[in-house]
Amino acid sequence: MSGLLSLVLPAPVVTVEAYDDPPGVLLFPAEEAVIARAVDKRRREFTTVRHCARAALAQLGVAAAPIVPGERGAPGWPAGIVGSMTHCAGFRGSAVAWSSEVTAIGLDAEPAGPLPDGVLEAVARPEEILALDRAARGVPWDRLLFSAKESVYKAWFPIAHRFLDFSEARLDLGADGTFTAVVLTAGPGEPTGFTGRWICKDGLVITAIAV
Repeated sequence: MSGLLSLVLPAPVVTVEAYDDPPGVLLFPAEEAVIARAVDKRRREFTTVRHCARAALAQLGVAAAPIVPGERGAPGWPAGIVGSMTHCAGFRGSAVAWSSEVTAIGLDAEPAGPLPDGVLEAVARPEEILALDRAARGVPWDRLLFSAKESVYKAWFPIAHRFLDFSEARLDLGADGTFTAVVLTAGPGEPTGFTGRWICKDGLVITAIAV
């Protein structure tokens, strides 16, 4: 079903999300091989998020196919498709689009609570931490910053095909549900920045970018 993800992504992008793990979902052999030794939690996340992805692909008229993690864990989408997947406690979701309409998608969902001690300092630049100190209350801004950086990376990697450290992108979170990112180390032909949207609702923080 569609819901929260459709609030942060534009119409060309098809989204499907789930709030539990439906029984009886089958994986392709290539996918089974990836999680052959995975614990139950990892297996459920992996399976349900691919169930969402295939449901989204079906809305585009794309036949079900294996979605196997590739370089740095990026999903391997069918030809002509771009997409992103995310999962956290109580949520799994996927967003897909035709590559003729969208260049890349970055999507991340997190529980709407503060980051564990020490994580913010590891992922945020000093100026970003100062901005969070001035932010309005009622939103877990540290978790939102972390999620937005995850979405930036997921949108960045399919285009640039190289790792991007947390410190290499500077984010500005808007109270209006938008955010911008400047990539400080972009090289020739690489994206210099992104714009995205965020929502904090139903116990979740969700961020998304469509390029």
